[in-house]
Amino acid sequence: MGLAALGGFVIKAHRAYFQPVDKKTGLICDQTVVLAGAHTPHYYPEKLRHIKYHDATTDHTFVFLTNNITLQALTIAELYRCRWQVELFFKWIKQHLRIKAFFGTSENAVKSQIWIAISTYILVAILKKRMNIDASICILLQVMSLTLFERTSINSVSY
Repeated sequence: MGLAALGGFVIKAHRAYFQPVDKKTGLICDQTVVLAGAHTPHYYPEKLRHIKYHDATTDHTFVFLTNNITLQALTIAELYRCRWQVELFFKWIKQHLRIKAFFGTSENAVKSQIWIAISTYILVAILKKRMNIDASICILLQVMSLTLFERTSINSVSY
């Protein structure tokens, strides 16, 4: 019986079989497992894939547990890496673009609002660089949101 640590959780599993991996690719193991525990086989009797991958660029080891048994292990690791990049992108959006809520739920509405927010951010970044302003882009956006309907020169606004 093996133990897999996933996101702080320890999962008991029996290894059904393993696939040989090319360690030069960063893969450490590719195993097919069956979850073990008092009631686990009753709730999820299917086999799962346990993949361990070491990313040399970040020096982190990742453990993936998936029900996808058809894709290659390296492809699964790459998919999760790409998914993490998407998560980081949306984290950046939340931190920098200050989108509190989407005004529409369609794909077009969400894309339009994100593009408008990114365009505004870029225009303020260009303004900051061209006018040699010391304040951060975040502060400039806050000042502009407060003085939106006032006829004031950006140079006269105090940060």
